[in-house]
Amino acid sequence: MNLAPKLSSSSDSVEKSPSPSVPPAVHSGDDVCIELRRLHRFFGDTKAVNDVTFSVRRGHVFGFIGPNGAGKTTSMRILSTLDLPSYGDAFVDGFSVVNDPELVRKRLGFMPDSFGTYRDVNCREYLDFFARAYGLVGQDRSRRLQWVLDFTGTGGMANKPIRGLSKGMKQRLCLGRALVHDPAVMILDEPAAGLDPRARIELRRMIRELADRGKTILISSHILTELAEMCDSVGIIEQGRLLATGSVEEIQAESQNLSELTLRVLNRQDEVASTLAQLNDTIPMDNIIVDGQFVRFGFSGNTSDQAAIVTLLVTQGFQVAEVSAHKKSLEDLFLQVTEGLVQ
Repeated sequence: MNLAPKLSSSSDSVEKSPSPSVPPAVHSGDDVCIELRRLHRFFGDTKAVNDVTFSVRRGHVFGFIGPNGAGKTTSMRILSTLDLPSYGDAFVDGFSVVNDPELVRKRLGFMPDSFGTYRDVNCREYLDFFARAYGLVGQDRSRRLQWVLDFTGTGGMANKPIRGLSKGMKQRLCLGRALVHDPAVMILDEPAAGLDPRARIELRRMIRELADRGKTILISSHILTELAEMCDSVGIIEQGRLLATGSVEEIQAESQNLSELTLRVLNRQDEVASTLAQLNDTIPMDNIIVDGQFVRFGFSGNTSDQAAIVTLLVTQGFQVAEVSAHKKSLEDLFLQVTEGLVQ
Protein backbone atom coordinates (compact mmCIF):
# COMPACT_ATOMS: atom_id res chain seq x y z
CA MET A 1 0.00 0.00 0.00
CA ASN A 2 1.38 3.42 -0.96
CA LEU A 3 0.62 6.11 1.59
CA ALA A 4 1.74 9.12 -0.40
CA PRO A 5 -1.02 10.71 -2.47
CA LYS A 6 -0.94 10.54 -6.24
CA LEU A 7 -0.19 13.92 -7.74
CA SER A 8 -2.02 15.52 -10.60
CA SER A 9 0.16 16.33 -13.57
CA SER A 10 -2.18 18.94 -14.98
CA SER A 11 -0.70 22.26 -15.99
CA ASP A 12 -3.13 24.00 -13.64
CA SER A 13 -1.24 22.78 -10.56
CA VAL A 14 2.30 22.15 -11.76
CA GLU A 15 4.36 24.08 -14.25
CA LYS A 16 7.00 21.63 -15.52
CA SER A 17 10.34 23.00 -16.56
CA PRO A 18 12.06 22.25 -19.83
CA SER A 19 15.30 23.56 -18.35
CA PRO A 20 18.28 21.21 -18.90
CA SER A 21 20.37 23.09 -16.34
CA VAL A 22 19.56 20.81 -13.38
CA PRO A 23 22.58 18.51 -12.87
CA PRO A 24 22.16 14.73 -12.89
CA ALA A 25 21.20 12.84 -9.74
CA VAL A 26 23.66 11.94 -7.05
CA HIS A 27 24.39 8.23 -6.63
CA SER A 28 23.07 6.76 -3.39
CA GLY A 29 26.56 5.86 -2.22
CA ASP A 30 27.71 9.49 -2.26
CA ASP A 31 28.09 11.52 0.91
CA VAL A 32 25.23 13.90 0.03
CA CYS A 33 21.87 12.45 1.10
CA ILE A 34 19.48 15.41 0.63
CA GLU A 35 19.91 17.88 -2.18
CA LEU A 36 17.80 20.71 -3.58
CA ARG A 37 18.93 22.03 -6.94
CA ARG A 38 17.56 25.34 -8.15
CA LEU A 39 14.18 24.43 -6.70
CA HIS A 40 11.20 26.63 -7.59
CA ARG A 41 7.53 26.37 -6.65
CA PHE A 42 5.10 29.03 -7.77
CA PHE A 43 1.44 29.43 -6.88
CA GLY A 44 0.20 32.02 -9.34
CA ASP A 45 2.25 35.14 -8.67
CA THR A 46 3.48 33.85 -5.32
CA LYS A 47 7.00 32.44 -5.42
CA ALA A 48 6.75 30.08 -2.46
CA VAL A 49 10.15 28.55 -3.22
CA ASN A 50 12.43 30.66 -5.39
CA ASP A 51 15.70 29.16 -6.67
CA VAL A 52 16.67 27.25 -3.50
CA THR A 53 19.85 25.15 -3.57
CA PHE A 54 21.49 23.33 -0.68
CA SER A 55 22.64 19.85 0.32
CA VAL A 56 22.83 17.83 3.54
CA ARG A 57 25.48 15.20 4.16
CA ARG A 58 24.60 11.69 5.25
CA GLY A 59 24.18 11.37 9.01
CA HIS A 60 23.83 15.14 9.55
CA VAL A 61 21.01 17.20 11.05
CA PHE A 62 20.02 20.26 9.00
CA GLY A 63 17.90 22.99 10.57
CA PHE A 64 15.52 24.82 8.22
CA ILE A 65 14.76 28.27 9.62
CA GLY A 66 12.43 30.99 8.45
CA PRO A 67 9.35 33.02 9.39
CA ASN A 68 5.86 31.72 8.69
CA GLY A 69 5.23 31.68 4.94
CA ALA A 70 8.92 31.62 4.06
CA GLY A 71 8.72 28.40 2.01
CA LYS A 72 9.92 25.80 4.52
CA THR A 73 6.85 23.56 4.45
CA THR A 74 6.53 23.80 0.66
CA SER A 75 10.16 22.70 0.28
CA MET A 76 9.57 19.82 2.70
CA ARG A 77 6.44 18.73 0.86
CA ILE A 78 8.38 18.61 -2.39
CA LEU A 79 11.14 16.56 -0.75
CA SER A 80 8.46 14.22 0.58
CA THR A 81 6.88 13.80 -2.91
CA LEU A 82 3.63 15.44 -1.74
CA ASP A 83 4.09 18.25 -4.26
CA LEU A 84 6.04 18.81 -7.46
CA PRO A 85 8.36 21.72 -8.21
CA SER A 86 7.49 24.25 -10.88
CA TYR A 87 11.03 23.59 -12.01
CA GLY A 88 14.31 22.48 -10.55
CA ASP A 89 14.65 19.18 -8.74
CA ALA A 90 15.33 17.63 -5.35
CA PHE A 91 17.07 14.37 -4.49
CA VAL A 92 16.69 12.01 -1.55
CA ASP A 93 19.42 9.42 -1.12
CA GLY A 94 20.36 9.99 -4.76
CA PHE A 95 16.85 9.64 -6.24
CA SER A 96 14.87 12.43 -7.88
CA VAL A 97 11.53 13.39 -6.34
CA VAL A 98 10.32 14.16 -9.87
CA ASN A 99 11.53 11.08 -11.74
CA ASP A 100 11.70 8.44 -8.97
CA PRO A 101 9.04 9.30 -6.35
CA GLU A 102 8.35 5.65 -5.47
CA LEU A 103 12.02 5.04 -4.67
CA VAL A 104 12.15 8.28 -2.65
CA ARG A 105 9.18 7.23 -0.49
CA LYS A 106 10.89 3.97 0.45
CA ARG A 107 13.87 5.93 1.79
CA LEU A 108 12.00 8.75 3.48
CA GLY A 109 10.17 9.23 6.76
CA PHE A 110 8.01 12.38 6.88
CA MET A 111 6.56 13.88 10.06
CA PRO A 112 4.34 16.84 9.08
CA ASP A 113 3.42 19.70 11.39
CA SER A 114 -0.10 18.28 11.65
CA PHE A 115 -0.88 14.59 11.36
CA GLY A 116 -3.76 12.20 11.68
CA THR A 117 -4.06 9.70 14.49
CA TYR A 118 -6.85 7.15 14.76
CA ARG A 119 -8.48 7.69 18.14
CA ASP A 120 -9.96 4.23 18.56
CA VAL A 121 -6.85 2.13 17.91
CA ASN A 122 -3.96 1.61 20.31
CA CYS A 123 -0.33 2.51 19.73
CA ARG A 124 0.77 -0.95 18.58
CA GLU A 125 -2.14 -1.25 16.14
CA TYR A 126 -1.39 2.22 14.76
CA LEU A 127 2.27 1.42 14.10
CA ASP A 128 1.41 -2.04 12.81
CA PHE A 129 -0.94 -0.52 10.23
CA PHE A 130 1.84 1.62 8.78
CA ALA A 131 4.37 -1.20 8.96
CA ARG A 132 2.05 -3.35 6.86
CA ALA A 133 1.50 -0.45 4.47
CA TYR A 134 5.26 -0.32 3.89
CA GLY A 135 5.30 -4.05 3.16
CA LEU A 136 6.88 -5.35 6.38
CA VAL A 137 5.81 -8.91 7.16
CA GLY A 138 6.33 -11.68 9.70
CA GLN A 139 9.18 -11.49 12.19
CA ASP A 140 10.70 -8.49 10.45
CA ARG A 141 7.55 -6.49 11.17
CA SER A 142 7.36 -7.67 14.79
CA ARG A 143 11.00 -6.82 15.46
CA ARG A 144 10.68 -3.43 13.83
CA LEU A 145 7.54 -2.57 15.79
CA GLN A 146 9.21 -3.50 19.07
CA TRP A 147 12.30 -1.43 18.24
CA VAL A 148 10.18 1.62 17.40
CA LEU A 149 8.13 1.26 20.60
CA ASP A 150 11.30 0.97 22.68
CA PHE A 151 13.15 3.80 20.95
CA THR A 152 10.29 6.29 21.19
CA GLY A 153 9.45 5.33 24.77
CA THR A 154 5.91 4.31 23.90
CA GLY A 155 6.37 0.62 24.72
CA GLY A 156 4.62 0.99 28.05
CA MET A 157 1.59 2.42 26.25
CA ALA A 158 1.50 -0.08 23.38
CA ASN A 159 -2.02 -1.21 24.27
CA LYS A 160 -3.36 2.22 25.23
CA PRO A 161 -5.87 3.92 22.90
CA ILE A 162 -4.41 6.93 21.10
CA ARG A 163 -7.21 9.18 22.36
CA GLY A 164 -5.72 8.84 25.87
CA LEU A 165 -2.23 10.03 24.91
CA SER A 166 -0.77 13.41 25.82
CA LYS A 167 0.54 15.78 23.14
CA GLY A 168 4.11 14.69 23.82
CA MET A 169 3.30 10.99 23.56
CA LYS A 170 1.41 11.55 20.30
CA GLN A 171 4.49 13.30 18.92
CA ARG A 172 6.61 10.30 19.90
CA LEU A 173 4.11 7.96 18.29
CA CYS A 174 4.12 9.90 15.03
CA LEU A 175 7.91 9.97 15.04
CA GLY A 176 7.70 6.19 15.38
CA ARG A 177 5.30 6.06 12.43
CA ALA A 178 7.89 7.91 10.31
CA LEU A 179 10.60 5.49 11.50
CA VAL A 180 8.76 2.21 11.15
CA HIS A 181 10.20 1.31 7.71
CA ASP A 182 13.76 2.30 8.73
CA PRO A 183 14.20 5.23 6.29
CA ALA A 184 17.58 6.75 5.43
CA VAL A 185 16.16 10.30 5.53
CA MET A 186 13.82 11.98 8.03
CA ILE A 187 11.87 15.17 7.28
CA LEU A 188 10.46 16.70 10.47
CA ASP A 189 8.24 19.78 10.21
CA GLU A 190 7.94 21.57 13.58
CA PRO A 191 8.16 18.36 15.65
CA ALA A 192 8.57 20.23 18.96
CA ALA A 193 5.48 22.44 18.55
CA GLY A 194 3.39 22.43 21.71
CA LEU A 195 5.72 20.21 23.73
CA ASP A 196 6.70 20.89 27.32
CA PRO A 197 10.42 21.41 28.14
CA ARG A 198 11.05 17.79 29.18
CA ALA A 199 9.39 16.44 26.03
CA ARG A 200 11.48 18.80 23.88
CA ILE A 201 14.66 17.61 25.57
CA GLU A 202 13.71 13.98 24.93
CA LEU A 203 12.85 14.73 21.30
CA ARG A 204 16.20 16.46 20.84
CA ARG A 205 17.99 13.44 22.29
CA MET A 206 16.17 11.07 19.93
CA ILE A 207 16.98 13.20 16.89
CA ARG A 208 20.69 13.28 17.73
CA GLU A 209 20.68 9.53 18.35
CA LEU A 210 19.08 8.92 14.97
CA ALA A 211 21.76 11.04 13.31
CA ASP A 212 24.44 9.08 15.17
CA ARG A 213 22.89 5.93 13.67
CA GLY A 214 23.50 7.36 10.20
CA LYS A 215 20.11 8.88 9.38
CA THR A 216 20.00 12.23 7.62
CA ILE A 217 17.50 14.64 9.18
CA LEU A 218 16.00 17.89 7.93
CA ILE A 219 14.07 19.66 10.67
CA SER A 220 12.21 22.95 10.82
CA SER A 221 11.49 24.69 14.09
CA HIS A 222 10.82 28.12 15.57
CA ILE A 223 12.80 27.18 18.70
CA LEU A 224 16.15 28.40 17.42
CA THR A 225 18.16 27.72 20.57
CA GLU A 226 17.34 24.03 20.28
CA LEU A 227 18.23 23.93 16.60
CA ALA A 228 21.60 25.49 17.38
CA GLU A 229 22.29 22.69 19.87
CA MET A 230 21.26 19.73 17.71
CA CYS A 231 22.02 20.78 14.11
CA ASP A 232 25.24 20.30 12.18
CA SER A 233 24.20 23.01 9.71
CA VAL A 234 21.28 25.36 9.10
CA GLY A 235 19.61 27.20 6.25
CA ILE A 236 17.79 30.52 6.65
CA ILE A 237 14.96 31.16 4.17
CA GLU A 238 12.71 34.17 3.68
CA GLN A 239 10.14 34.93 0.96
CA GLY A 240 11.11 31.70 -0.77
CA ARG A 241 14.82 32.57 -1.08
CA LEU A 242 17.66 30.93 0.79
CA LEU A 243 19.58 33.76 2.48
CA ALA A 244 22.32 31.82 4.26
CA THR A 245 23.42 28.23 4.71
CA GLY A 246 26.19 26.40 6.56
CA SER A 247 27.10 25.66 10.15
CA VAL A 248 26.23 28.27 12.75
CA GLU A 249 29.95 29.06 13.03
CA GLU A 250 30.28 29.51 9.25
CA ILE A 251 27.31 31.87 9.11
CA GLN A 252 28.73 33.77 12.05
CA ALA A 253 32.08 34.04 10.28
CA GLU A 254 30.39 35.51 7.19
CA SER A 255 28.41 38.04 9.25
CA GLN A 256 29.73 41.33 10.48
CA ASN A 257 29.85 42.20 14.18
CA LEU A 258 30.20 38.60 15.31
CA SER A 259 30.10 39.51 18.96
CA GLU A 260 29.48 42.31 21.40
CA LEU A 261 32.27 43.18 23.80
CA THR A 262 31.34 44.77 27.13
CA LEU A 263 33.87 46.50 29.37
CA ARG A 264 33.11 47.59 32.92
CA VAL A 265 35.32 50.61 33.54
CA LEU A 266 35.36 52.39 36.89
CA ASN A 267 36.61 55.80 35.67
CA ARG A 268 36.63 58.15 32.66
CA GLN A 269 34.19 56.11 30.61
CA ASP A 270 33.76 58.80 27.92
CA GLU A 271 37.51 58.87 27.40
CA VAL A 272 37.47 55.09 26.99
CA ALA A 273 35.01 55.47 24.14
CA SER A 274 37.24 58.04 22.44
CA THR A 275 40.29 55.81 22.85
CA LEU A 276 38.48 52.83 21.38
CA ALA A 277 37.31 54.89 18.39
CA GLN A 278 40.96 55.65 17.57
CA LEU A 279 41.70 51.91 17.45
CA ASN A 280 39.10 51.21 14.79
CA ASP A 281 41.66 51.22 11.96
CA THR A 282 43.57 48.29 13.47
CA ILE A 283 40.84 46.43 15.41
CA PRO A 284 37.39 46.61 13.72
CA MET A 285 34.65 47.76 16.08
CA ASP A 286 31.56 49.88 15.81
CA ASN A 287 28.55 51.32 17.62
CA ILE A 288 30.44 52.19 20.81
CA ILE A 289 27.92 52.89 23.59
CA VAL A 290 28.63 54.22 27.09
CA ASP A 291 26.07 53.05 29.67
CA GLY A 292 27.17 54.16 33.12
CA GLN A 293 30.22 52.09 34.02
CA PHE A 294 29.74 49.86 30.98
CA VAL A 295 31.18 50.45 27.51
CA ARG A 296 29.71 48.21 24.80
CA PHE A 297 30.63 47.88 21.14
CA GLY A 298 30.36 45.53 18.19
CA PHE A 299 33.56 43.58 17.80
CA SER A 300 34.83 41.17 15.12
CA GLY A 301 38.34 40.54 16.40
CA ASN A 302 39.79 37.50 18.15
CA THR A 303 40.85 36.90 21.75
CA SER A 304 44.30 38.41 21.09
CA ASP A 305 42.59 41.62 19.98
CA GLN A 306 40.51 41.60 23.17
CA ALA A 307 43.70 41.27 25.23
CA ALA A 308 45.33 44.12 23.29
CA ILE A 309 42.36 46.41 23.99
CA VAL A 310 42.42 45.69 27.73
CA THR A 311 46.21 46.10 27.92
CA LEU A 312 46.07 49.47 26.17
CA LEU A 313 43.32 50.78 28.42
CA VAL A 314 45.03 49.63 31.61
CA THR A 315 48.39 51.16 30.61
CA GLN A 316 46.61 54.47 30.03
CA GLY A 317 45.23 54.41 33.54
CA PHE A 318 41.68 53.23 32.92
CA GLN A 319 40.36 50.96 35.65
CA VAL A 320 38.96 47.99 33.72
CA ALA A 321 37.10 45.81 36.22
CA GLU A 322 35.33 43.31 33.93
CA VAL A 323 35.42 42.10 30.32
CA SER A 324 32.71 39.97 28.73
CA ALA A 325 32.05 38.92 25.14
CA HIS A 326 28.64 37.94 23.82
CA LYS A 327 28.89 35.90 20.63
CA LYS A 328 25.88 36.16 18.38
CA SER A 329 23.47 33.29 18.80
CA LEU A 330 21.42 31.64 16.06
CA GLU A 331 18.53 33.92 17.06
CA ASP A 332 20.78 36.98 16.64
CA LEU A 333 21.89 35.77 13.21
CA PHE A 334 18.30 35.05 12.18
CA LEU A 335 17.24 38.58 13.09
CA GLN A 336 20.27 40.02 11.31
CA VAL A 337 19.85 38.01 8.09
CA THR A 338 16.05 38.25 7.73
CA GLU A 339 13.86 41.34 7.44
CA GLY A 340 10.54 39.93 8.66
CA LEU A 341 9.06 39.98 5.18
CA VAL A 342 6.08 37.79 4.22
CA GLN A 343 4.43 36.90 0.93
